Amino acid sequence: MTVLLKDAMMPNLVQTLENNPAFVHGGPFANIAHGCNTVLATDTALKLGDYVVTEAGFGADLGAEKFFDIKCRKANLKPETVVIVATIRALKMHGGVAKEDLGKENVAAIEVGLANLGRHIENVQKFGVPAVVAVNTFISDSQAEFEAVKKYCDNLQVSAIKCTHWSDGGAGTEELAHKVVEIAESNQANFKPLYADELPLWEKVKTIATEIYRASEITADKVIREQFKTLEAAGYGKFPICMAKTQYSFSTDPNLKGAPSGHTVQIRELRLSAGAEFIVVVTGEIMTMPGLPRVPSANSIHLDSAGQIQGLF
Repeated sequence: MTVLLKDAMMPNLVQTLENNPAFVHGGPFANIAHGCNTVLATDTALKLGDYVVTEAGFGADLGAEKFFDIKCRKANLKPETVVIVATIRALKMHGGVAKEDLGKENVAAIEVGLANLGRHIENVQKFGVPAVVAVNTFISDSQAEFEAVKKYCDNLQVSAIKCTHWSDGGAGTEELAHKVVEIAESNQANFKPLYADELPLWEKVKTIATEIYRASEITADKVIREQFKTLEAAGYGKFPICMAKTQYSFSTDPNLKGAPSGHTVQIRELRLSAGAEFIVVVTGEIMTMPGLPRVPSANSIHLDSAGQIQGLF
């Protein structure tokens, strides 16, 4: 195992298409795992760069919460700001629009779906970290739709910035970058995890479910409740919690859109990750086998007759 992992342990320095340095090291899905890159990569980046941007994906209720409560706790990281990535299409979906109609302008649906974005903003602020919203723009988005998002965020005293990096590269997020630096340099952040190490495991799960998911309660069978006690008795009570939950909803029901509250989070299973030092709590009907596309992108990537790489986009 040591031989196999010898090189894998070293962060691999790569670069973007515009020659910016990046570490791609680790990166499990945040709906079933902790959703962050490795501490080793982040620590290395912090020693080499003035600013380090790291991704904790699959919704702020999952990725951000785990980044704050697991990775920042373990690595003694103190983030200065959070970029919440939103899309007009997703907001319309949370406003009740069918997938096939997401390309049509619908300001009214956005105004309904914005409750979902508002919930994410509130959740991030609970950790004492200021946020900025990056609106990842699609070609079908209208200016009126963006203005609805901007107005909503303005009312929350949070900046919403249109980002066109998909077409304009780095220039498409220059305004966002300046805002991130402005917030980072303002010393507004007063980061704190959501729960203390000493809190019982059951109470840690309940805190996440009620504070972040806005559930009214958590439930579990007697066997699972006893497992909580067994883990604590074995010395694992101070471990943080890694929730496994659908990324499509704040609840455990992927079809419950918007910003639901008052629901119940059913705990189905507990898994001890003793090496990583956290407890995985499996909820609802989430599958912990990563879902991959039927046709991998690699099938379209090739070298043309001139030796140029094709099929990346």
